[in-house]
Order: sequence, then C-alpha cells, then structure tokens
Amino acid sequence: MSQQEEFFEYINNGYATKCDYIELGAAMLGEETITNAIVKIPLKTLNRHGLIAGATGTGKTKTLQVLAETLSDKGIPVLLMDIKGDLSGLAQPSPGHPKIDERHAKIGFPFEAKKFPIEVLTISEQKGTRMRATVSEFGPVLLSRILDLSEVQQGIVAIIFKYCDDNKLPLLDIKDFKKVLQYVTDEGKEEIQKEYGRISSSSTGAILRKIIEIEQQGGDLFFGEKSFEVEDLTRIDENGRGIISVLRLTDIQDKPKLFSTFMMQLLAEIYETFPEQGDSGRPELIIFIDEAHLVFEEASKALLNQIESIVKLIRSKGIGLYFVTQNPNDVPEDVLAQLGLKIQHALRAFTAKDRKAIKLAAENYPSSDYYDTKEVLTQLGIGEAFVSVLNEKGIPTPLARTMLRAPMSRMDILTDKELAAVIDNSKLIHKYNQELDRESAYEMLNSKIEKINLAEEKAIKDLKDQKERERNKKSSSRTYTTSSTRQNPIVKVLTSATFIRAFFGILKKVMK
Repeated sequence: MSQQEEFFEYINNGYATKCDYIELGAAMLGEETITNAIVKIPLKTLNRHGLIAGATGTGKTKTLQVLAETLSDKGIPVLLMDIKGDLSGLAQPSPGHPKIDERHAKIGFPFEAKKFPIEVLTISEQKGTRMRATVSEFGPVLLSRILDLSEVQQGIVAIIFKYCDDNKLPLLDIKDFKKVLQYVTDEGKEEIQKEYGRISSSSTGAILRKIIEIEQQGGDLFFGEKSFEVEDLTRIDENGRGIISVLRLTDIQDKPKLFSTFMMQLLAEIYETFPEQGDSGRPELIIFIDEAHLVFEEASKALLNQIESIVKLIRSKGIGLYFVTQNPNDVPEDVLAQLGLKIQHALRAFTAKDRKAIKLAAENYPSSDYYDTKEVLTQLGIGEAFVSVLNEKGIPTPLARTMLRAPMSRMDILTDKELAAVIDNSKLIHKYNQELDRESAYEMLNSKIEKINLAEEKAIKDLKDQKERERNKKSSSRTYTTSSTRQNPIVKVLTSATFIRAFFGILKKVMK
C-alpha cells in the first residue's frame, strides 16, 4: 500500500461517522490534496464548542462562512458576530470563479452557488433589528461583574435591586439605574438606611462612574425595551434551513466594554431560557464570536470566571460557541480547554514572540506521523488549515491538514440597496424596532421626589404662615394690653401679677 493510500485510509477511518455531519474539506498530504479524503464534523459534537484561529488574511472569516452555510443547510440556526462587516454577503449567491471550481475538483465534490436566509441584527446605531435587554434582566450579580465592582459596591447594587423589587420600580434602562443611585444617595437616604442599612455616597459615586463608562460606549442604546427574546435566534425558514442571524458590530471595535456586556447577557439569557437538551444528536444553536479577544482582553477575573462557567454549562442546552481570533493565546486557557473543534489557519513567525506562540499553538493539537505541526503551521496556504474535531464518541480525530471548501454565498458585503432589502423583509424588525418608554423607576422616582419637594415647600409655607399669625397675634395683644392698662389700673396690676407668677414658675422648673 502506497503512502497516499495509507493516508487516505487513515483519514477516512478517523473521520468516519454514523451520525449526520457536515463536510469541511479534504485532507492534504504535504502540498497535495487527497481527493475524497473528506474531513467531516459530526453534528452530534458541535455543542462541544470550537476555535478558529490564524493570522490576518489566512481565511478565518471564509471558514466561518462555510460553517454557517453548511449548518443552515442542515436546519441549524446560527448567530454570527460580524465585527469586520464582511459576512452580510451570505444573503447573495457566490458569482463563482475558475479557482473555486479548481479547488472543489481537488476536494472531490462539485461547487454549488446559493444564498442563505439571514436576519440583520444590531445593538448600536447601525441599521437592523435591534437587540436590547433591560437592567433588571441582567440582575445584580451579572451587572456587578460586568462593572468590575468591589464587594461593598456589589452589596449596594444588590440593595438597589431589592429596593426596586420591593417598591415595584422597574429597572429598564440606564437612566432608571442612575436615578435610583441618585435617590438612595440624596432624597431617599433615610428611607434606605432605615430599611436596608447605610449606603456610602462615595461607593454610589464609584458605581455611577462605571455606569457612565458603559453609557458612553453606547449602553444607552442597548439597555431598554423591547427586550430581545433569544428564542428568535432559533428560527427555521419555510425551506427547512436555519436562519443565520448576522449581528453587525463594525462600530464597536473600540467599545470592548459594551461588547463583553452584551455577550455575557446574551449567553446568560440563553442558558436561563433554553431547556436541557441532553443527547439529541444535533445542536439547537451555534454562535460564532469573531474577534474573540474583545470579549476577554478587558474582562475582570470575576467576569472571566463567569465566562468559563457558561462555556462549561451551556453545551447541555444544545448551544455551541465558536471563538474566532488570530492566536489561540487570545482565549484563556480554562476556556480553550473546553473547545472540542479546532481549526488552525497559518501563523506567521516574524519575531521570537511569534515563534514561541507557534510552538504553544502546535501543542494544542494531537501529534501526527504525517506532519511536523510546528513547521507546517507557517506553511499553510490561504483556505488551508489544521483540523481536529471530536467524533461521536467524544474522541479527538487525527490531525488533518485540510483544503477547505469555498463559501457557496458571496465572499463580499451586500450593497446598501441589497442590505436595505434584507432589513425591509425582516419578520422581526416591526417586533423590536418600535421605541418603548413605559413608566419605570426614573419616572416613578421623579414623581416621588416631586411629591417630597412639594410637601417640604408646603411645610415651610405653613410654618411661615404660622409664625406670621403668631407675630400678628402678639402685636395685637401688646396693643390691647397697653391700651387697657392705661384706662384701668386694676388690669395693670393683674398683668404684673401674672408675669411674676410665670417668672417664678420658670424658676421652680429650673430648680427642680
């Protein structure tokens, strides 16, 4: 048996699967693609999460696009974080190209151009179906972790949520939370202290500064109503294909706080909402997080622990998380250890630091008799990658240098006209893009403060009126007394006697 035949058998046995699967491409031996040595990903293990890594320009985004297309064709909904703005082309078929046909001839199956059903989402000022969440939905624990608060400050946030629950004050948006902070520090200080304990104004000031930081990054657009229902991410179209939800994030690359805030709330909401799926044989939803370093680079230790916990637990709900980034080191080790599928595009060795990173990346993959992993990592061409997946028994498959299939949809963005047509045809936009500003904590506390102020003003006015009446009464009394004593000496004597008794009465009280 020749080396190619041995390798063909090695790959086909390693990637053989009895359950449903998606085809990623064909394995390569050296620079040669072994036709029909197909690298397959079992649907059953897609909820075990994954990583797509590689240097800029090596094809990570196109790999993400291929996975989203094939999942959609299998009836599995997908959520994509489109940070670079180049994934909207999924809504239009590929125009084709001779190089694409050549690639697929090497892989062993023909190329088919097609478009896919997409939903354009947004959490910023960009056009699309708006995704929002209320402050109440975050809860005190998650909100405190996102804001990176101290234990004392976390306690104050918990008190604020408890106070709002007890007094039926809905916390919907940032202005609600800021208003409650102001109230418990000023007008409601005594009320809060009596019921819940003393709150330090310096601590509330520190919390307010953290809230303003989120607000300045666009949190005022994200927090509010109408809340996005995560079940709408799992829709299937009339042809049985999974809807690909493309979240446009091109304007928040410099707002990592907002991005990590959104991601944590979304994952927490999905975990709380979706039922336990068990061993169903296929995922409920696959989420691709492009530029994943934005989630981790400014995350506190508490937030990283929260992310790690969710990554571990959310797969039981049938959810697969796929992190897309330049280097595996961008993902914390504890999270990286949870990822079953790994697709590694080329890495570049320009510096000593790069060479060290390549060595570490090579150690993340199974050893192979057919590859010097560390060496090949720098030689992979565009659209090629090392692939290792979990088979249906949860065992890593043999490492395979893979010629990846080409996207069936357009590898470019939609025009403004095409994008507008997709948004106009959305079945969700009318549900979520109506502006709601119902009465909440902000309005209720303003009303309460106004009543307090009016009561204080009335009390002050009543006191002034009372003093004025007393002054007028005393003035009238003095006038009457003076006039009467002049006319009647007896009255004068009685008045003097009264004064003397009053004086000695006071003395007696003092002496007692």
